[in-house]
Amino acid sequence: MEQPKYKRVLLKISGEALAGDASRGLDFHVIGQVCDVVKRCVELGVQVGVVVGGGNFWRGVKDGGDQMERVRADHMGMLATAINALAVADVLEQKGVEVRVQTAIEMRAMAEPYIRSRAIRHLEKGRVVIFGCGTGNPFFSTDTAAVLRAAEIDADVILLAKNIDGVYSADPKVDPAAVKYETITYDDVLAQHLKVMDSTATSLSMDNKIPVLLFALKDPENILRAVMGEKIGTVVGG
Repeated sequence: MEQPKYKRVLLKISGEALAGDASRGLDFHVIGQVCDVVKRCVELGVQVGVVVGGGNFWRGVKDGGDQMERVRADHMGMLATAINALAVADVLEQKGVEVRVQTAIEMRAMAEPYIRSRAIRHLEKGRVVIFGCGTGNPFFSTDTAAVLRAAEIDADVILLAKNIDGVYSADPKVDPAAVKYETITYDDVLAQHLKVMDSTATSLSMDNKIPVLLFALKDPENILRAVMGEKIGTVVGG
């Protein structure tokens, strides 16, 4: 039987992806499909950590705009990620997967506080660990949180599940001549201002030498393909 390429992964799922075709809220059909694939990864012996975004409910910078103080707007975004973390955890549990939610902001009535050693122990026991509330600090994106958690748990790769199937030289929706990269270096991503992750997240992954595999979540099977080492999306590294 073919073995997975990676032993421990950090899966980043945007909040918008959890909304499906809608722009807001939760699409439990989509979440169910994602959780089915995560379950299969766990059954293959892969240790899975998950960071969820919150953009399906609130995006601090975009939704707060000039109407709110930035720190408070970002705090609202952190709470949105907690909602998503609990939703994904519930669906996984319904499918028989052991799961723990850990949040960077303490909310002990509904989740564990983030403790690195405890998170690693859960992973070693075959539990999925979902990390909520981003880094727990304003001014940092959930992409940065994903890289931070990946570094802390010593993940082999960051699986960046987005609404686009790879990294392009330009926005393919705007520029029909845009070229998709199979591989690209962190330096090139930063130099060309390519929108893979924000610059803080990209620099952090570069400094810690964590490869990032960006692919489309529209087909949740891509998660399993990525774990097995199939050529999909774009690999950012080097």
